[in-house]
Amino acid sequence: MVKRRVRGSTTGRPIMALLDLLGRRWVLRLVWELRDEPRRFRELQDATGASPTIVNGRLADLREAGLIELDPEKGYRLTVLGKELLQLFLPLHVWSEKWAKRQRERP
Repeated sequence: MVKRRVRGSTTGRPIMALLDLLGRRWVLRLVWELRDEPRRFRELQDATGASPTIVNGRLADLREAGLIELDPEKGYRLTVLGKELLQLFLPLHVWSEKWAKRQRERP
């Protein structure tokens, strides 16, 4: 069981809490946008197209979950834990590129 519940998650089971967090709109996009370098709030808002209120809330959720942190000098960045999570997405990224190519090639 997760010691601290993820906001909106009711089971307390780690996998369900993670899926509840990642299933929120813009959360995965924010993690993806932070994959290469720290980014400031405005850059993240522009990249997602989400409202400032939503971006602020999702960033707070990710910070509380320990996946990102705020560097006052550089902006938001992935923590070590966030980078580990991102590594799990990379095989999906490779697969999605192949899938997209096949979709474009279909008659």
